[in-house]
Amino acid sequence: MTDPEIETTAGLVRELLREQHPDLAGLAIREVAGGWGNRMWRLGDELVVRMQRMDPTPELQFKERRWLPVLAPRLPLPVPTPVRFGEPSERFPKHWTVMTWVPGEPLDHGTISRGTHAADTLAVFLQALHVEAPAGAPIATDRGAHPGNCTEGFENFLQAVAPDDIADDVRAVWHDAVAAPAWAGPPVWVHGDLHPANVLVSDGTLSGIVDFGDMFAGDPAWDLAAAWVLLPAGTASRFFDTYARADEAAIRRARGLAAMKSLFLMLMGQNGDRGLPGGKPHWGSLGRAALDRVLKGV
Repeated sequence: MTDPEIETTAGLVRELLREQHPDLAGLAIREVAGGWGNRMWRLGDELVVRMQRMDPTPELQFKERRWLPVLAPRLPLPVPTPVRFGEPSERFPKHWTVMTWVPGEPLDHGTISRGTHAADTLAVFLQALHVEAPAGAPIATDRGAHPGNCTEGFENFLQAVAPDDIADDVRAVWHDAVAAPAWAGPPVWVHGDLHPANVLVSDGTLSGIVDFGDMFAGDPAWDLAAAWVLLPAGTASRFFDTYARADEAAIRRARGLAAMKSLFLMLMGQNGDRGLPGGKPHWGSLGRAALDRVLKGV
């Protein structure tokens, strides 16, 4: 939740717009469900206001402000692009950003029925994104590491949620990823947080990618894990064939990271079932289905 003394409402959003961007203050405002680091308010038909929420600092917003205008023009799917900046004030002492609205339904509330099309679409998107990043690009502190440096987090997730009957199989996938050679190429742009709530779908296939706050320059395997986390069963091979840049080591790292991400989704679902803050009850089944795809390698 936001700070207890701040009630974030449509009225507050309109007041902030009147103060800092009065030409936008007359547009219709309505809340958008979801959002973790930021609370979102739809602004007219083409814009959205993102207001800092759980993120302890505005650094993720600053990252999107700096780099999305650079990346967006060459990406083949719509992504949110900052158009106005909101500064802290007496009314709201945090940063907020007006961005372009990306239409579509989040995958955690939608489905992919055109699996081959979605696999090709995701592969082409990541081809365009995964180019060498400039020297000033952000570097990840937690995400982006080789799986061997993430074993503690993996074990914590596994202990929290994995049924005993598959724990050994999940560990085998993880150990194979840990044993895989590290990324030896130049750091490339990586979204870093491709999970079902950050991917939009329409007409049964992918239609947009959102929330680039965790983007970094590094190992593309962190995004390639989406072959199992996001796509329907049986389409991972098609994805990697279309992507055409992942060697065996990258695929092994990606599969292990997909296992860890699946466990995280399951943990968020478990937290939701328990009524814990930030929990997402419907993520549990998504995580288990993704983990099944990981274990089958499809």
